[in-house]
Amino acid sequence: MNPDLQQLQRAITYSLRGLDSAQTQLRPKSHRDRWTIQQIIEHLLLTYSSTETTIDARLEKRSPTRAKPSLMQRIGQYTVIRLGYFPHGRKAPAMVMPAATEKPLSGEVLTHSAGEHLFRLDAICDEGEKLFGAVQCASHHVLGPLSISQWRKFHLIHGEHHVRQILAIRKAYGL
Repeated sequence: MNPDLQQLQRAITYSLRGLDSAQTQLRPKSHRDRWTIQQIIEHLLLTYSSTETTIDARLEKRSPTRAKPSLMQRIGQYTVIRLGYFPHGRKAPAMVMPAATEKPLSGEVLTHSAGEHLFRLDAICDEGEKLFGAVQCASHHVLGPLSISQWRKFHLIHGEHHVRQILAIRKAYGL
């Protein structure tokens, strides 16, 4: 697995270690309207699936996007991918919003699911890298066209942002 996605998988595993299905339903004490730990992970899984679909569409066409990043997208790419800063308070797009939890899952189950999703994402990224190389091949809805390397780095930075949220919830509850 690519080192960025491997690092992300380790961070997710660490953040979920030892949590039972009741503990994954905890949310920040000070913000009861925020996502639970399980919803945070489900959000990440939705982003992986969305990226797989986006890259797979370019693979089917066997051509990279023709889109060029705007100035704001270039600034966003630099901020997130180069500086590693993920802005707080941005609302997730509807397509990656987690649903209300119907079946609480343990940290172990969520870790396993994240690992499977990251494995599939890595496989699609490998295909994209072979076909497109370092070319910006597929567009992110906010950051614009990204290369496969940039997609992987985006997921690492985005995932670490959410792992910090999970760790903060754990700390608030003494877990």
